[in-house]
Amino acid sequence: MEELHRAKDRVLLVAVEFSARRAALLPSALLAREVRKLAEPAPATQAREVPAAGELLMEFRELVLSAGAEIAGEFVQRRPKPDPATLIGSGKVRELAGVVAATGANAALFDHDLTPTQLRNLEAALPCRVLDRTQLILDIFARHARTREGQLQVELAQLEYLLPRLAGRGKAMSQLGGGIGTRGPGETQLETDRRKLQRRIVQLKHDLEAVRRVRGQQRQRREAVPVPTVALVGYTNAGKSTLLMR
Repeated sequence: MEELHRAKDRVLLVAVEFSARRAALLPSALLAREVRKLAEPAPATQAREVPAAGELLMEFRELVLSAGAEIAGEFVQRRPKPDPATLIGSGKVRELAGVVAATGANAALFDHDLTPTQLRNLEAALPCRVLDRTQLILDIFARHARTREGQLQVELAQLEYLLPRLAGRGKAMSQLGGGIGTRGPGETQLETDRRKLQRRIVQLKHDLEAVRRVRGQQRQRREAVPVPTVALVGYTNAGKSTLLMR
């Protein structure tokens, strides 16, 4: 999984608004926003308000800064519907490549979930790494995961996201010759990497289940003691640790 906090990445934000499908894209585009609202459910009679594009872009910037990246520039496009191959269309991809070169960005971050095909095509056309909103959210979670269970959950989510997107991820995924004692006749590096990820996913699920089992036993012992339990919940960088230390 690509991370945004290796060495203060310079990120070009790519915000795309689809007028014909804005409501349908709401769950993906507002993932972080909806997390904040979990503790404040709206009344049943209240209609869901769709924020303006400017508000979404502002939240997008805050998430990128939370990931420890530097914003090199912004690229905003409005179109009626997503392009199946590149999300933004071939013409805009060429324009975006020029903006990447002009700003010196080493990563283009889309405020939208990219399909494996879109990710592959964009990486082939742009002179930088390509990331989407899900990768950004997972990266932030990885930065702030402190418990063993949290770290396992984040790594599992990252690998399950990466698995269907292995194809076309650079020269490291190019086909290699097979043979006796290697990976088998005709097998590719991609297939080898896929099997490694699958084995790691199985191991993570096993480790996660073991951690949950231990935590369940600890919880049962705590519940046997008549001591109140308090939970501190809040959004990323909301000040939970600061409040707890006070």
